[in-house]
Amino acid sequence: MRLARWLNKKKKGLALLLAPFLLFLLLDFLFPLPLPGQHSQDFAQVITDNKGQPLRVFADADGVWRYPIKPEDVSPLYLEALLNYEDRWFEHHPGVNPLSLMRAVGQWLYYGRAVSGASTLTMQVARLLDPHSKSIPGKLKQIFRALQLEWHLEKSDILTLYLNYAPFGGPLEGVEAASFAYLGKSSSQLSHAEAALLAVLPQSPSRNRPDRYPLRAEKSRNKLLDRLATYEVWHADTITSAKQEPVLAEYNTAPLQAPLLARRLAKRYPQQRVIRSTIDSELQSVLAEQVKEYAESFPVGTSAAALIVENKTRSAVAYVGAADFGDSLRYGHVDMIQAQRSPGSTLKPFLYGIAIDEGLVHEKSLLLDTPADFNGYRPENFHQGFSGPVTLRSALQRSLNLPAVQVLEALTPEVFYARLASAGLKLNLPHSSKPNLSLVLGGAGTNLESLTTTFSSLANQGYAGPIRLSQFDPDSKGRRLLSPQSAWLISDILRGVSLVGSPIERISAQRHHRIAFKTGTSYGFRDAWVLASSQNYTLGVWVGRPDGSILMDNFGRRSAVPLLKRILNVLPASGLAPSPRPEQLSKSVICWPLGTTLTMNETPWCHQQHSSWLVDGMAPPTLVEPQQQQWAQSLTSIWVDDAGKRLTPNCLTSTRQTLKVALWPQSLDSWLPLKWKRSTLLPELATHCEEDQVLRQTLAIRGIQAQATLYSAPSDNALPKVLLHLEGAQGEAHWFINGQWLSATANKEHALEWQATKEGAFEISVIDSAGQIARLNFNVRS
Repeated sequence: MRLARWLNKKKKGLALLLAPFLLFLLLDFLFPLPLPGQHSQDFAQVITDNKGQPLRVFADADGVWRYPIKPEDVSPLYLEALLNYEDRWFEHHPGVNPLSLMRAVGQWLYYGRAVSGASTLTMQVARLLDPHSKSIPGKLKQIFRALQLEWHLEKSDILTLYLNYAPFGGPLEGVEAASFAYLGKSSSQLSHAEAALLAVLPQSPSRNRPDRYPLRAEKSRNKLLDRLATYEVWHADTITSAKQEPVLAEYNTAPLQAPLLARRLAKRYPQQRVIRSTIDSELQSVLAEQVKEYAESFPVGTSAAALIVENKTRSAVAYVGAADFGDSLRYGHVDMIQAQRSPGSTLKPFLYGIAIDEGLVHEKSLLLDTPADFNGYRPENFHQGFSGPVTLRSALQRSLNLPAVQVLEALTPEVFYARLASAGLKLNLPHSSKPNLSLVLGGAGTNLESLTTTFSSLANQGYAGPIRLSQFDPDSKGRRLLSPQSAWLISDILRGVSLVGSPIERISAQRHHRIAFKTGTSYGFRDAWVLASSQNYTLGVWVGRPDGSILMDNFGRRSAVPLLKRILNVLPASGLAPSPRPEQLSKSVICWPLGTTLTMNETPWCHQQHSSWLVDGMAPPTLVEPQQQQWAQSLTSIWVDDAGKRLTPNCLTSTRQTLKVALWPQSLDSWLPLKWKRSTLLPELATHCEEDQVLRQTLAIRGIQAQATLYSAPSDNALPKVLLHLEGAQGEAHWFINGQWLSATANKEHALEWQATKEGAFEISVIDSAGQIARLNFNVRS
């Protein structure tokens, strides 16, 4: 019986002990813990640089800047200061510290008011999650929530909640947001004094705001430092040094670096609260200032953009999409790194590189800078005029249009378009149109980002691909656009052009003046471009009006290059060196007009020698002339009689021989010395033969007799003026005086008035759309 009574008493005692626990479980079920973090929008969206420094912050729905952080990412100094200030027994109590609670109740009963607090760190988190009134029921509610937190969460989780939701004044919540806003650094980088300062702020965040009340904040900080000295948490010397550190705080809750990139990344990754970009904030700040300052030298409505890519990682280290984000008159909200624009001549390096890989040309191929009609398409050079025979190297360095179109015709626009698209450079063609010869001169749309990333192929062994803007962007090698050999060769050609213009500038030229670069200008001066690439960096610059209107004299060399030079001055010199030359490139002597190596030419065929880089020793022959005709170019076989006179099919003799003659393209005749003109190279026609119909010259210049001498009129001191016209011209005709382009005519009679400006001997020559050439020589005397 005694045992039964003893057991019965034990059961009642156990029931009394279980009753509160069961009641807690019931209340826990009825009133679940309101934990945050169910939605990513509970935190601000923060775009940082590549080291975690905020570039721009998009506050949460309530306008709060709360930067997610974990205990392991916070300075241990802050955690030491916090726990010794708020809750020394945090790791040991169940959410409520019974001793502290009894002490606080006793003091309240004795003094009739609260003398010291009893809130643990867990109870403070409970108040943050579920605010309560300052009353006994409110305190009981706080205790219940604290017990719930300890029941459901680990200590580290509770600490994480405090680190992220503790108030720090204004819209700031969480130690990381406060650290960046007040101190301009991450909470992982705090000094002893800074750690103590941030530890005391949540107790009175408005009263002790360090930017407004630094002396008050310093006093609260020093009280904590004294406590840490008493508890011997930190060494006395450390405490003394920390007290001597003044409170210097700012209040920057709205950093605004790379705002357009930040906006772009926020839209791309809406569910990510912290997006670490690839941006170097120091370089970004300098670049933004350079672009803004430079754009202000242009009329209102003009903007500029610049992009710097690190070649090794394909990462954008600086991204300035507009001249001034806050300037609506310069369309600061428009990201010109992404805007679709005409690329002008910036595609030429890719064209020549692809053509080299396709075996169509080599570095010193003979190209034609002459008037040409490509089935109705008649391109002109930017500065007008023509140079006649040019090397590929010279054509690219001078950005000549006619040679580029000649090469594109040989490659075909379809192949060029497909190769660029395969490497990631998408060109937007006009509605319902197909790739055509205007592609290489800007006849399609693209953007600065695509151009810059594609240009980086020159330093990445021919690989092009999308750039990385953030930690979430994949790291890929890209796709092959060019071979390593052609990529290096094109880069070497472009490095042969100096960024400086005048002789005085050349004298003071710095290291960056030999970087590989290419300019571009769109129709109507709407877009000025320059792309540049070294071993470590690729840069892209654009200048123009975002609304697409004309900006007079806005071309690459004049508008974009000066900004590029400013940018290069802030980049490390070591990063601007050229890429090393790959294998399978060798120097050989090639011969014009055939374009092949010296060893493949007999002596009479090699009129002019050039030293050229060749890929795998391959030297493709000279391209076919656009207006190809018989005798147009290349190595031509003709019949001659025993006397060496030329025969034609209508007058062949039984004793004839075959003679091979290396002829220059017919359209170059006006630029060639007499010894290389076809009239000299081709043997004299046999007397009983008639010229082939296709070789019979029908184009003739009228208005001056050949070998005539023109004199001024006796009553006129001015040099003579003469009216010229053509007979037998087809299409547009281009006139030249002593090899210099004079004018173009397309009227019925092709009339041209020419005024002599000096005395001497002159040769006037004309080439029409059919490739016919006429010339005559005359003299001018006063």
